[in-house]
Amino acid sequence: MKNLVIFIFFSTLLFSQGTDEQKPYNPNVDCLILEDENSIICKFDVELNSESNQTLIINWIDPNGTISRTREMIIPAGDSSAYDFRYLDGREKGKWDFKIIYNNKEYTTKFELK
Repeated sequence: MKNLVIFIFFSTLLFSQGTDEQKPYNPNVDCLILEDENSIICKFDVELNSESNQTLIINWIDPNGTISRTREMIIPAGDSSAYDFRYLDGREKGKWDFKIIYNNKEYTTKFELK
């Protein structure tokens, strides 16, 4: 069941961009907590740009407002999304922010660990 949930989550996000029509860029950042997998998986949609690599910065911000992890990620030309994950074990309980810095703009989603 858990693998089916993961497959559906990523497949839906992957195939939602399957048209040739040029749509305005509307970034999506989302996190999924999988308790049975002991993990948090977060995804961000980048602009589809097959000509060059794209760079973004990922920040995991704990309930105290401290950046618990920062990561620079290079997205290869032609790819349309970035993923990052953390294990639940050892994470502080409370409301977290998952922040992306991409093309000098910030995109954020929130989730709560109970």
